Amino acid sequence: MKSVIVYYSYTGNTRKVAEILAEYLESKAETTLIALKTLDESDKFLSQALRAFIHTRARLEPTDFNLSNYDLICFGSPVWAFAPAPAINTYIDRCFGINQKPVVLFTTYGSGVGNQRCLDYMQSLLIQKGVSSFKRFSIQQFKTQDKEFILSQIRSYNIDLKS
Repeated sequence: MKSVIVYYSYTGNTRKVAEILAEYLESKAETTLIALKTLDESDKFLSQALRAFIHTRARLEPTDFNLSNYDLICFGSPVWAFAPAPAINTYIDRCFGINQKPVVLFTTYGSGVGNQRCLDYMQSLLIQKGVSSFKRFSIQQFKTQDKEFILSQIRSYNIDLKS
């Protein structure tokens, strides 16, 4: 059994959650982390928020888009302006080998406004790719350093390789 966690993290909050999820899944099966890196990202918050809000795609550094060798696929993104980061949009557009596989979506967020909309958008993109089994969870940014809290969320949603 193999799992993969594909995530984008600008400030490190989503990376921290991805690492804790990886540690949890690693106890059950081989787990791969794919950290997305962009080539065209602005350093300005308002530019980033606008790009996310209008569902812009990003130019990514080379990465593997073939997920056919994994039994569980996880996608993580910060919530920017009610939407996932452009890097996640691009990856979801380009990835393949996910049809009929279980998917876990997770977000990190500040205020919580727009969090469900962000998760719903990612899920709608994946439904178009043939994914039908989802688990979702979110962690507020001030809780991203609390490993036990994050693990409690993962456990409460029964996230495992049988998702």
